[in-house]
Amino acid sequence: MHIETVSQPFAAHENRALASLLRAAKKLHRQATSDSLAMSLPVLRRILQSQTLRGVSLPQLHRRRDIVQRKHVLRMLAVEAGHPGWDDYRRAVASMNAEELAQLDVLASRAGYPNHWFSTFEEAERHAKEHGGRAVRVGAQGVVLASSETD
Repeated sequence: MHIETVSQPFAAHENRALASLLRAAKKLHRQATSDSLAMSLPVLRRILQSQTLRGVSLPQLHRRRDIVQRKHVLRMLAVEAGHPGWDDYRRAVASMNAEELAQLDVLASRAGYPNHWFSTFEEAERHAKEHGGRAVRVGAQGVVLASSETD
């Protein structure tokens, strides 16, 4: 009985974390397949950067964005988080802290236009210090969320 009481909060945290991750993936998948360049290109670039899809250029992928599936977005998120694939990342989600989960929600709701994307997190930090905004790490890349969005 005591074990059940102890594991319930852990299970609830794991479920919230996984639900947050799946919400982010769903939103990113919609953005990736959007007709809007401002919505689709940032996500398609991330898919290519993570080598989730290979042998295709960004223009080719944009023309054929209908091939992007949710599993591609989940793998992209896993690689960006430093995991080899979705299965490993899914197991790691249970140990994510509140800040990591909050970052995931911020990116899911605000990634893409009009934010500034950079090749490295350090470049994003420099830009944020000079121009304002909040730098957020996305795998090896960085994004600066507009000041009005970080409040």
